[in-house]
Amino acid sequence: MNKVLVIAPHPDDETLGCGGTLLKHINDGDNVNWLIMTSMQNSDEYDENQKQKQISTIDSVAKAYPFNKFHQAQFQTSLLDSFPKIELIKEISSFIKTLEPNILYLPHPHDIHSDHEAVFSAAISCSKSFRYPYIKKVRVYETLSETDFSLSLNNDGFNPNLFIDISDYLERKVEIMKLFEGEIKDHPFPRSERSINSLASLRGAVAGCEYAESFISLKEIL
Repeated sequence: MNKVLVIAPHPDDETLGCGGTLLKHINDGDNVNWLIMTSMQNSDEYDENQKQKQISTIDSVAKAYPFNKFHQAQFQTSLLDSFPKIELIKEISSFIKTLEPNILYLPHPHDIHSDHEAVFSAAISCSKSFRYPYIKKVRVYETLSETDFSLSLNNDGFNPNLFIDISDYLERKVEIMKLFEGEIKDHPFPRSERSINSLASLRGAVAGCEYAESFISLKEIL
């Protein structure tokens, strides 16, 4: 049995990036866990109704998969790069040490959102083999509206080398994504049902299956 941890800068990144793969892990009997790095709760940008809605949505999503354990850190959304990196590392390291996962799923370091960059940078520091010997695989997922909007003249874009068949799980992935009301909208909004299905179809065409999710495999120890 694998013990899996997906780290999401914001609630919904895990579903957009690897929801089908997480469902497949769960169906295979793996222990799957969720760490969310940001929260509305300490921000003046959101009213009480929005804050309570986020709490209830996260609970619904955690049950929908279902995840074995989940934890939401209390760093403010869109401000992760303003916190000392060591604070993010401590938060991630603490949760990793309670779980001892062998597979990590992380956001792409060159996503357009600064929170994604900050999470990757802190999380990859928590994958050193001499400190976290149980971590055997580190995989980077792509996030619609973040990975695909990163513009760079350097060759640092999302170049996947791992494809996972999610043909049996795409419909459920979309159902779970719809729990995040307001985050999924009609096409041509990038986080639309059509976009989710289209990306899965494109990745499936590369992999030779109906639908797939793609990843960059950063580390695999056999």
